Amino acid sequence: MIQGLSHMTFVVRDLDRTARILIELLDAKEVYSSGAETFSVAPEKFFLVGDLWIAIMEGEPLATTSYNHVAFKIDDAEFDDYRRRVETLGLRMLPPRPRVPGEGRSLYFYDDDNHLFELHTGTLSERLARYAAGKQAAE
Repeated sequence: MIQGLSHMTFVVRDLDRTARILIELLDAKEVYSSGAETFSVAPEKFFLVGDLWIAIMEGEPLATTSYNHVAFKIDDAEFDDYRRRVETLGLRMLPPRPRVPGEGRSLYFYDDDNHLFELHTGTLSERLARYAAGKQAAE
């Protein structure tokens, strides 16, 4: 039986640059750096974002961007602070997608290796309730 998410791994060109993004934007704590002693297929670093294990591994970045993404939950009260962090790091931010009221706000941005991230204020239960209300109104 699946117990939950173990970890996420991102292949990145520059471990130090991506480490800076994780630490300064997501308040990550670095817990491991392979340095010259590589146990995996490439040099890597491990981080904790809350209880989530994020690994970054040195390699070639994604060739193109897509809408595939990872979304992190943030409080709505911190939305503007996170926007400033993204801007300070010089990351490419996307305009927000159209949303219906009640499903939360999002910041979408790409890292230097074409990974798309989202910082989202809503929850699954809020979104499902909003979609159900919209469906009932349409009937």
